[in-house]
Amino acid sequence: HQLYGKLPYAAQQAAILPSKRGLRKIVLATDIAETSLTIEGITTVVDSGFHRKAVFNPKTGLSGLETKKISKDSADQRAGRAGRLSPGVCYRLWSTSQHSQLKDHRAPEILTNDLIPLTLELANWGISDVNSLTWLNTPPSFAIEEATNTLEALNAIAHGKITNHGKAMHALPCHPRIAHLLLVAKDEDSVGLACDLAAILEERDPLPQETGIDINLRIEALRRQRSTNTLHGDFKKIEKISKQYRQLLHVRVENASFDPYDTGLLLVHAFPERIAFARPGNNAQFQLANGTYAVAGHKDDLAYEPWLAVAHMHTGEKTGRIFLAAPLNPTDLKPFVKTIDNNTWHTKRGGLIATRETRIGSIVLKTVPLPSPDEAQLVQAICKAIAKEGAHLLDFSEDVQQWQNRVLTLKKLNPNQKWPDVSTDTLLKTNYHWLSPYLQKIVKPEDLKKIDLAEILQYSLSADHQNLLSELAPKTITVPTGSKIKLKYQSNGSAPVLAVRLQEVFGMTETPKINNQKTAIILHLLSPGYKLVQITSDLDSFWKKAYFDVRKDLRARYKKHAWPENPLDHPAIRGTKRQNGIK
Repeated sequence: HQLYGKLPYAAQQAAILPSKRGLRKIVLATDIAETSLTIEGITTVVDSGFHRKAVFNPKTGLSGLETKKISKDSADQRAGRAGRLSPGVCYRLWSTSQHSQLKDHRAPEILTNDLIPLTLELANWGISDVNSLTWLNTPPSFAIEEATNTLEALNAIAHGKITNHGKAMHALPCHPRIAHLLLVAKDEDSVGLACDLAAILEERDPLPQETGIDINLRIEALRRQRSTNTLHGDFKKIEKISKQYRQLLHVRVENASFDPYDTGLLLVHAFPERIAFARPGNNAQFQLANGTYAVAGHKDDLAYEPWLAVAHMHTGEKTGRIFLAAPLNPTDLKPFVKTIDNNTWHTKRGGLIATRETRIGSIVLKTVPLPSPDEAQLVQAICKAIAKEGAHLLDFSEDVQQWQNRVLTLKKLNPNQKWPDVSTDTLLKTNYHWLSPYLQKIVKPEDLKKIDLAEILQYSLSADHQNLLSELAPKTITVPTGSKIKLKYQSNGSAPVLAVRLQEVFGMTETPKINNQKTAIILHLLSPGYKLVQITSDLDSFWKKAYFDVRKDLRARYKKHAWPENPLDHPAIRGTKRQNGIK
C-alpha cells in the first residue's frame, strides 16, 4: 500500500486499517507517517533516513524538491510508528556514528519557506524592521529582503510602507501574488479569467501530466464541464475556489472562449520573474527573467513558443522543469522592459566590459557598448568579481601570505588588541573597503596581478597596529652569525618557525621569542646541506642532550664543518671551518 498526503481518502484508509483478509501488510509511506497517525498492525518500521522536501529559494521565487537527511526528532517519530499499539522494531539504514551527526531538530519552516505573505502581514501592521519583534526563530534577513523586493515590484510596498494596493491585496484570502493578479485583472476587465486561473494555481493539476504544460487547457476544461454541469474530480475543488473569488470580486461566471495570451499576461503580473524566453538553438529550453533555466517536453505544444509565462515549475541542479505555463505576446511585455547600464568583469573575456543593455530581468534583448562608463560602478564590478572568483585574481604572494599569518598570529595571541581578520576569505569578501581606492586604472586581469597587495594591506592597518606588527611579530630573527633569517608564520596562529643551519646558532643559549618575549618560536635546525635534523622550542635542552647525537650522526658526513664538543663556547659559523679561519 502507498500512503501520502494527496492520496484519496479510501486509499489512505486501505493503508491505515488492518487487512480484511488478515494478510501481512507493507506500507510505503512519505513523511505523512511521522505524525500522530496510527497504522494498525504495524510492528516493524524500516527507515531510509531521508526525506524529500520542497525547499524555497527566495532569489528565484521557486521551490525545488531536495532529498535530505532527516533530523533526530524525525527519526524518533518514525521509530514510534512501530510501537503505537504493541512492542515493535525499527530498522534504521544508517550507523550509530552517522546518527550522532544528524541535527537534533528539523528546521522551522520560517527559515526555509516563502516569506512574502509574512512580509505583507508585517507591512500591514506598520512594521518595517523584523528585528523590532521577538521571534522564536528570527526570519532570515536575505529572505525578508527578497520578499520586500517582490512586494515592491507588485506595488504592495513603497518606501517601506504598505500602499493602498497592498492593503487591498492583504484583504484577499490568498497569497499576495494571486491577490495582485486578481486586482490587476479587475482593472483590465478580465476578472472571470483571473478567478479561474487563480483557482487552478492554488490546486493540484486537474489533468494528467501527458496533457501538456499549457494552463489554458485546464481553464478550457473547467469552463466546458461547468457549462454542462458535469464537474468531476479536482475540477469540483477548483470551481469552488473560483466561485469564492467571483463572489469576493462581484463578477459573474464566464464560460466563453478567451484569448490564451491574456492568461499569459495575468501570470506575468503575479510572477514577473518567471517571464521565459526560448533560447536560440536549444529546443524547448527557456531562460527565465530570474536567471534560471527550464525545459518543456520537446513534443509539447508550447515547446516552440518564443515567450512563455511560467506558472508552476521545479528547479533542478542546472535546469528546471516546467509543469504549467501560458504563451505570451511580446507586445504585452513592454512595461517590463528596462534599459540598464551594465558594468561587469569577465576574466576569460579580458576584464572590464561596459555595456548598455535592454533587458527583462536577466533576459538580455539588446546590448551596445557604453562609451563613458561610470568609474565608481566599474570599481564595484571589479570588487564584486574578486569576491566571487577568489584569490586567483590577485597576487597573494608568499610575502602577502606571511603578512596575513603575522597578523592572524597576533590576533590569536592578543585578542584584546582587536586585530582585524585578514584571512583570505574575509579579505576577498571585504575587498571593497581596503582595495577599491587602488582600482581606478584597472581594466584587465594582468593589471590586478601587478597590484602590490603587501603594501596596500600594511597601510590598511591603523598606525598603532602597523607599529605593533613590526614590534611583536618581526619578519626576521638575527642569529649569532649576524644573518637575518626569515620567520615562517602559520595561518592557524601557532608559533612561527625559524629554519636555520645548526652552525649559525652556536653560542645561542635561549630560544628566540616574539610577542614581547612571551611566545617562543619553534626552531628547525638544519644540517650544512639544509636538511632538517632537529625540531625544538627549547634550545638550551637541545645543547645539553640531543646535540651530541646529531654531532655523532653528521660530523663524518660534513667533515669541513665545525662540530665542537662545546657548541656554547664556539663561535657561530656561516660556512665551513676553513672559510671562517677555524682549524
